[in-house]
Amino acid sequence: MHLKRLNTLSGGRPAFGKALAAATLATLLAACSSQPQGAPMTQPPSPSSSPSSSAHTLQAYDWDLVAAHDARGQAAPGWLLAGKRPLRLHFEAQRLSVQNLCNVMGAGYTLSGPNLQVGQPVSTKRACAERDLMDLEQRVATLLPQAQRWELKGVTATTAPQLALWFADGSRWELAGSPTPATRFGSAGERMFLEVAPERVACNHPLMPQAQCLRVRDVRYADNGVRQGVGEWRIFQGEIEGYRHEPGLRNVLRVQRYSLARNGQLPADAPSHAYLLDMVVETERVR
Repeated sequence: MHLKRLNTLSGGRPAFGKALAAATLATLLAACSSQPQGAPMTQPPSPSSSPSSSAHTLQAYDWDLVAAHDARGQAAPGWLLAGKRPLRLHFEAQRLSVQNLCNVMGAGYTLSGPNLQVGQPVSTKRACAERDLMDLEQRVATLLPQAQRWELKGVTATTAPQLALWFADGSRWELAGSPTPATRFGSAGERMFLEVAPERVACNHPLMPQAQCLRVRDVRYADNGVRQGVGEWRIFQGEIEGYRHEPGLRNVLRVQRYSLARNGQLPADAPSHAYLLDMVVETERVR
């Protein structure tokens, strides 16, 4: 029996229930993606001080918050939560997404030399049990449009870069860069939607006796966010990076699929693709 659909959009309506919710969902499904645009990269950009190279580096990395400072340069509390992953910024084309919060948040952005402008963020409206995470999300949504200046530090061929952001109130964020999936795997990847069944099932694995695997099926959406159809259930070999399966929860995930082929050759006795979680579109508890 289906108990409750947890992920909702504005007004508390189910995410796929009404036309307005579907339109909002369509916008969010198209935005906040971790799929970088443009030519694929197999290595992070070479260090350079040119504006175009700096912007390229900005998009080639994901940026995790490591420190926050107030206008006096003192450590600002409340931006890093104990036991929680730090908030992550992802830049692509003219779109900024914020990850590791309760909801998926996105906003437009523009660069002009060292100047940065961020538009008003929009996000899904999923309820979150952790009050501190919800409070952080609200603070992030308030502060991001106040961004004024950015600077890359420590960009060398052997060290990961650091990103500093300054805001209108004088506060500052320090963020550490890690290569995006497109940089890691050498391609932009393929966006897919997968429905994950609430329970794992027994499966064959050459190295793991009594293995339990996810069961998934493809989901297809129209451009307006309305579900058009689903595929057949199948055993999913391996795991989806960034996704933690909780028994009893049925999820619809937006994922990026990356080929693991190198020089045209697929790895022997190993998965042919890597799957990375991009967004949890829908969650439902089933019993």
